Amino acid sequence: MIDYGRFEALTFDCYGTLIDWETGITAAARALLGDALADRSDEELLAAFAAVEHEAEVPYQRYREVLAFCFRRIGERFGIPVDDAQAAAFAGSVGEWPPFPDSTPALRRLQGRFTLAVITNCDDDLFARSEARLQVKFDHVITAEQARSYKPDQRNFQLAHERVGVPPGRILHVAQSLYHDHVPAKRLGMTTVWINRRAGKGGGGGATPPADATPDAVFPDLASFAAAATAG
Repeated sequence: MIDYGRFEALTFDCYGTLIDWETGITAAARALLGDALADRSDEELLAAFAAVEHEAEVPYQRYREVLAFCFRRIGERFGIPVDDAQAAAFAGSVGEWPPFPDSTPALRRLQGRFTLAVITNCDDDLFARSEARLQVKFDHVITAEQARSYKPDQRNFQLAHERVGVPPGRILHVAQSLYHDHVPAKRLGMTTVWINRRAGKGGGGGATPPADATPDAVFPDLASFAAAATAG
């Protein structure tokens, strides 16, 4: 059981943890490709995204380019032509992806007790739109654009530790993705909490590749984590 009183700061993943990126990805893809995706399930779309995203992230390029690449590759996998305008529109849709309903109230509750930071695989300008949707101002924002790398690269976490400015043992990492977040965070010796947003959904891992990691605690949503972390 975690003693939340020993932590000064919380670092969060954004997309998949705070922002419902799976709904955002599938909604944007269907809006742009319409009937061409009629015979493809959301799980198929998400699995295709998970399979190609990392290909575009090494070497580093901006997340807009990563998403545009992903959308073209998804089209190739499904035999659907994707033009440059559609790829760019998909990349720009990030700012429209919705927060999970519990994200804003949970973050506001946690803000009263902890320093809040976000470690996100995103560009500065795209994340700014998501932060506005969350209606919460983070104390520290660490983007892939700043780190010049993407999680699961440990450099993103190391940059966050430098920015937050407290000992790593007093920073708790909170995230949905085992692959992007828990594996590298545990390798750095961090305590982690898994927000298992896909609990009960069945199917595969959604937009995230599979990975093995052992978080220190598991919650089905951010609201239940916030309640536990601020109790007492």
